[in-house]
Amino acid sequence: MGEIVGAALVSHVPPIVMSDDARTVLYGAAGTTLVDGLHRMRREKVDPLEVDTVIVFDSHWFTTVEHILTAHDRREGMFTSSELPRGMSGHHYDMPGDPELAQRFEAISNVRDDTRALACADPYLPVHYATTNLLPFLQRADEAWLSMSICQTGQPDDFLLAGELLGRAIRELDRKVLLLASGGLSHRFWPMREFAQHESAGLEHIRTPEARAADEQVLAWLRAGDHRAVIDFVPEYRQFAPEAFFGHYLLMAGALGGAACTATGELFSNYESSAGTGQVHVWFDGPFVS
Repeated sequence: MGEIVGAALVSHVPPIVMSDDARTVLYGAAGTTLVDGLHRMRREKVDPLEVDTVIVFDSHWFTTVEHILTAHDRREGMFTSSELPRGMSGHHYDMPGDPELAQRFEAISNVRDDTRALACADPYLPVHYATTNLLPFLQRADEAWLSMSICQTGQPDDFLLAGELLGRAIRELDRKVLLLASGGLSHRFWPMREFAQHESAGLEHIRTPEARAADEQVLAWLRAGDHRAVIDFVPEYRQFAPEAFFGHYLLMAGALGGAACTATGELFSNYESSAGTGQVHVWFDGPFVS
């Protein structure tokens, strides 16, 4: 029987894969804690687990009519971001897949009339940097790496259900699985003409004081293991534009037991600003509610 052995809400912001010199210019002397946080997460949490499969809830991959999970035998190639090629160009990625798990998720989802799912192995399916930016930090050896989309027509209950069904698929197979909700908290940027004044990580650069307060409340609940409170807050949180409707978190939470989950969060970075958006790494140890 398979199990989810760890989970994390992680930031994938472009500066983490820039050179040290370029990152210093961007952030200034105060720097960022996001890079060292991922390295520490791998050493202290990921490596000891010896996972078979990593599933990334990719907040940059939007689909429209269904939840999609990659089902390739392997994804390998070169990645240049269409959004920010200045900072993310020519990055090699090589990710073994887990078609059996993806297909099991599709099978148990599509016998229902309240959700829609696809296990997709198309060789031309794009990859996104919410997945690839994590590889230099958290990829170990030959474990499978899958990406799961954010369905833009989904509501909170749809994400929670898809996560629940993914958790069921994992338990039906012999896997040790790590879940990574790759995305930010509040997610509004500064206007282009003001952007350069707000690129350091200080919290004074979060887009509004209200967004900062909402992020800090969510973090307090996560650290306390009160996932029910976070889930209940999502409709109100939407006014601060959490990245990807906070679907990356909701998919993860659904797989961990939804509102019944009481896993406490351990911070592996400071809560920081990135160009006005809220960013952080939060780790959750198992065991999780089935």
